[in-house]
Amino acid sequence: MENKTALITGGATGLGRRTALQLAAEGVNIIINYRNSKTEAEQLAEELSNRFNTKNLCVQGDITNYDDCKQIVSQALKEFTAVDIVVHNAGPYISERKKMADYQVDEWTYLINGNLNAVFYLSNLLIPSMRERKWGRIITVGFDRVESAPGWIYRSAFAAAKSGLASLTKTLAMEEAENGITANMVCPGDITGEWKERAINESLDSMDPSVPVGRPGTGEDISRVISFLANDDSSFITGSIIPITGGKDVLGKAFRENL
Repeated sequence: MENKTALITGGATGLGRRTALQLAAEGVNIIINYRNSKTEAEQLAEELSNRFNTKNLCVQGDITNYDDCKQIVSQALKEFTAVDIVVHNAGPYISERKKMADYQVDEWTYLINGNLNAVFYLSNLLIPSMRERKWGRIITVGFDRVESAPGWIYRSAFAAAKSGLASLTKTLAMEEAENGITANMVCPGDITGEWKERAINESLDSMDPSVPVGRPGTGEDISRVISFLANDDSSFITGSIIPITGGKDVLGKAFRENL
């Protein structure tokens, strides 16, 4: 994947950061989109340049806003000839347990825009140039069982947006296959806190009895799959929804906790 360029939304911290490290290690230039984490984004860009000798760019922007998305793409294309890979990692989430009828309109709109419309915004802006080059990788992020459009108690807006995104991902895969563009979704399991930025080998000595494989999930578990999907040789894989959960029933756990 040498000389390719990847845009990672929400790329400064968490799973986005881990994905940036994974792709940069394989020679991919990284555009780190951030909303508020300027210091973390700049530090990561410097780290990638020093460790992997890639060209990296930090771009501020709120993906829930179409004008910001246009600015993100404009800045990216001033520095790079193309954006080959888009990892739609950023996705707002409200941790407060709240029934649908108790959402404020602005809260609902923010979650739908950030988790669904943002993918349309950036895809709308970037797919035309991918078509010209006959190559592109679009990778979205969902949640366990999202392809079945499940209910998720107290997470109505997030679940609705991601379920719509699963359908959109599959539609993009069908529509853009003739143009050498793939679209796939990765669905992380219950990966929380500092584990989002950790490597697999850091988890091997840690026990987690709630996960069938017996260890916590890490950011590298996710970034390895993203890297695989972004590879040249993964052109036959498109329209896939890939759970990366360690075998854990994430939604079942959430339901039981809310009984």
